[in-house]
Amino acid sequence: MIRGTAGAGVLQRKGYSRLFAAGLVNGIGDRFSSVAMLALVLQLTGSGMAVGITLGVRVLPYLFMAPLGGMLATRLPRKAIMIAVDLLRVQVALSFLLVDGEERLWLLYAGSFIMAAGEAVYSPVRKSAIPLLADASALLKINSLEQLMNGSVLIIGAFIGGVVSLWFGPDMAFVMNALSFLTAAVLLWGISFPQPESGNSSERRRPEKGDESAAKEQSEGGRLQTLKYVARGSLVLQIVIAYELLVPVINGWDNVLISVYAVQEFHAGDIGVGAFYAALGIGLSLSFFAGRLLKKRLLAVALTGLLLEGILLMAISNSGSFVQAFFLYILLSLAGGIGNACLDTLVMRGTPVRLQPVIFGMLSAVSGTLLGLSMLTAGWMLDYVEPRTLGFAGGAGFASIALLLGGYAALRGKMGKRASELG
Repeated sequence: MIRGTAGAGVLQRKGYSRLFAAGLVNGIGDRFSSVAMLALVLQLTGSGMAVGITLGVRVLPYLFMAPLGGMLATRLPRKAIMIAVDLLRVQVALSFLLVDGEERLWLLYAGSFIMAAGEAVYSPVRKSAIPLLADASALLKINSLEQLMNGSVLIIGAFIGGVVSLWFGPDMAFVMNALSFLTAAVLLWGISFPQPESGNSSERRRPEKGDESAAKEQSEGGRLQTLKYVARGSLVLQIVIAYELLVPVINGWDNVLISVYAVQEFHAGDIGVGAFYAALGIGLSLSFFAGRLLKKRLLAVALTGLLLEGILLMAISNSGSFVQAFFLYILLSLAGGIGNACLDTLVMRGTPVRLQPVIFGMLSAVSGTLLGLSMLTAGWMLDYVEPRTLGFAGGAGFASIALLLGGYAALRGKMGKRASELG
């Protein structure tokens, strides 16, 4: 819980509004860059392999850099880390202006890697900053608002990025991306983080000489031991960890299939791909309004959302028209957005503030890496399996994971109730 008076509460709300605005500007700018990079690669090479390399190098950094971001947030002020990452990415975004031929394409690959590494560090630090800027009772609403932000980024960023790249060329998109990072850094500069009761090492007093227990708690070994203890004792964390280990293995299939469905199954071309991604953005945006209605049983809601995602993926694989698939993707993203908001809220409520950067960094590393491997696996499997068959299998996998985790949660609940009765 955060210390503070009624005046501090206003400060916290102001702080999160700046964090939200920075994330929105930052995300839209990054979408500009992503669209422009892919357009530039195709323009210079015409190679699908070059596009694959560009996407692949954006996945690799998560394995190592996301845990680093979590570790840094336990030692340095979160605001300083996020501002430093944004300022670094300003320079990287501008370096793409030097790519004027295939012989300089390595600059784009290197820059794309650095951009992804920055995002891998930035993401867990930003997420762990949310509980410092909001009261615990507002976390579900704020995490639902985060899904609205992701939806807006997906719709506005991809659409406007494509228009800017088409009308003004990739260079203008790169400049706008650099400006977005600079604007985000300015917004973050105005945030004042309150002092948590059990903050991280950058926000606590230095332990007195001879205070061995405090020194041990501040050490990385002591922190990881505490994290293991929390995970062993927390059903929610166990479910979240299992979720992040299992769901991304299949989720990458859907990320690949969304383009395959649009182009090969419904013959809608690039417009169809954009429309399907817009549908995902609409669903995430709607999840904000649906999430505000939730009050209790968040774990059950999250697992129900995953089950619905599986059912909807199976329905999409059997969809007979583009319009039908479009609306099913909206429902799919709506269910996923609600589930994500619930899981993030449960982790923030059930994990000590000092441990949140570590756990969000670990979860981001695992999910990002597995998602990338899943996308590569999907591309390989599509040489041997029909897209609709793979999509149906992915939906069945989601539903199975939801039932498995729900069964485990119910079993643990019964065991805990029986233990309390015997005690």
